[in-house]
Amino acid sequence: MPRFAAVGLDHRHVYDLTAGLLAAGAVCVGHDPESSDSRVLAGFRKRFPEVPAVGRDRLLDDPSIDFIVLCSVPRDRAGMAVRAMRCGKDVMVDKPGVTTPDQLVAVEAAVAQTGRIFSIALGRLTSASVQAALAVARSGELGRLVSLTSLAPHRLNRALRPAWFFEREAYGGIINDIGLHSIDQFLAFAEVSDATIAAATIGCFGTAPAGFEDFAEITLRSAAMTGTLRLDWFTPEGLADWGDGRLFVVGTEGTLELRKNLDLEGRPGGDHMFVTDKQRTRYQDCAAWPLTYYRDFLDDVRDRGGRMAEDGRLFSACRLALRCQAAAHRFLPVMS
Repeated sequence: MPRFAAVGLDHRHVYDLTAGLLAAGAVCVGHDPESSDSRVLAGFRKRFPEVPAVGRDRLLDDPSIDFIVLCSVPRDRAGMAVRAMRCGKDVMVDKPGVTTPDQLVAVEAAVAQTGRIFSIALGRLTSASVQAALAVARSGELGRLVSLTSLAPHRLNRALRPAWFFEREAYGGIINDIGLHSIDQFLAFAEVSDATIAAATIGCFGTAPAGFEDFAEITLRSAAMTGTLRLDWFTPEGLADWGDGRLFVVGTEGTLELRKNLDLEGRPGGDHMFVTDKQRTRYQDCAAWPLTYYRDFLDDVRDRGGRMAEDGRLFSACRLALRCQAAAHRFLPVMS
């Protein structure tokens, strides 16, 4: 069984990544106790009490460890990933995997030079409803796809956020951070590795520290499809989940909508899909849709089968997110 260590326990996503890998058959043999957020470290130890604390250098130098899970402060992830790859380890990293173009170049170079795996646990790969929607789109039921609209609201939970969360240099900006999910999603549905940026806007509209990017809109174009993507940190406290994530796909023969987090009609849980074609309207509960990301990653660790490569789309999504971030028009906060 593949053996891994959790390094950089700075974001709560480390819980989901670790749990997904354990369920897929991997063994977590240690966690690095160095963390910028003691609450994340305490949460990891509560969830995985059998995983011992081991110093980072020992984990990286241990030849029996096959890969690391990396959820450090975003600006530190690329450097740690490169170091791990040069120590002979594969890497699964929380998004965003990089925060600057130079970091992306360094990671790509390390992958090319070492032959190690660098995989970002993107929402498309870990969402049952998105995987089900991709299957419908690629089946031809919707005809030729012409438009995608993605809504990705998030709850700020300001009191729970560490100081680095509000530093743009630390997370790379809102489009590079949570927007990476939506950009990768558009590329997957359009079945392309790049897109034209028709428009990009970033806003600082809320009451968080000055300069915190809490809103963004992006319009992308491929040769045959358009994409409109909205991101924000304005989910109200009254909503029963951290956000009402939605996806709309329009084809020449049908339409599709996802309610990723909740159904306002009252159906329990998330991963709700609604499809309309020439014959009918149908609802599908996608919660049980099989997710293969963690298993595919472990299989790649074992046999180097290239399942994580996806024809380079991962790095293309990172590159496009960085380009959108840099090109965006910015609304400054309104001063009262």
